[in-house]
Amino acid sequence: MKDYQISFLNLALESKSLQFGEYTLKSGRSSPYFFNAANMLNDCNLYELGKCYVDAIKDKGLKFDCIYGPAYKGIFLGSIVATILSEQGNIYPLSFNRKEEKDHGEGGNIIGKKPCGDVLIIDDVLSAGTAGKESIKTIMDLSATPKAFIVGLDRQEKGKTEKAASQELRDNFNMQVESIVNLDTLISFVENDSDNSQYLDGLHKYRDTWGA
Repeated sequence: MKDYQISFLNLALESKSLQFGEYTLKSGRSSPYFFNAANMLNDCNLYELGKCYVDAIKDKGLKFDCIYGPAYKGIFLGSIVATILSEQGNIYPLSFNRKEEKDHGEGGNIIGKKPCGDVLIIDDVLSAGTAGKESIKTIMDLSATPKAFIVGLDRQEKGKTEKAASQELRDNFNMQVESIVNLDTLISFVENDSDNSQYLDGLHKYRDTWGA
């Protein structure tokens, strides 16, 4: 595992963004773990979190002209990533969406510079890929190109087919889809984490059932 992956998982555990137990997901699936990046706003070193994303972006060789953070988790994630990149001398326009279109003031549902050129989408987690497809559609409707997509955690679950949701996005939209960590990385981490090793069997069974 790479340093930024270990840092990300430690931050997720410390902030209780990553928790183990029995959870029912939005998809209806029963999962032995749950990830909610919003908890990182309560008790987390956001600068270190942003560095994990920036290190992953550089490690994966992502190239883009602007950053798009979908509401709501992508708003703060995109913001801290854009801040760290600008601190390093790499300035990228940043935008995000509203859940509901505004009919007064500046109007519309996009805040910030309208995405253009090659767009990097930043979000927290990739499960079935539904939210990712919504962001991709939004960007394409604005005549921009969804070039790359990075999340903190890729659950590596089947999408609409037997393929992983990340692979479906790659195939359907010809874009680079990456993550800081995925389910395989999480399992490797737990194998060496005595505090959570009791959840290892559940993670393996979940991967065997829903993994792609």
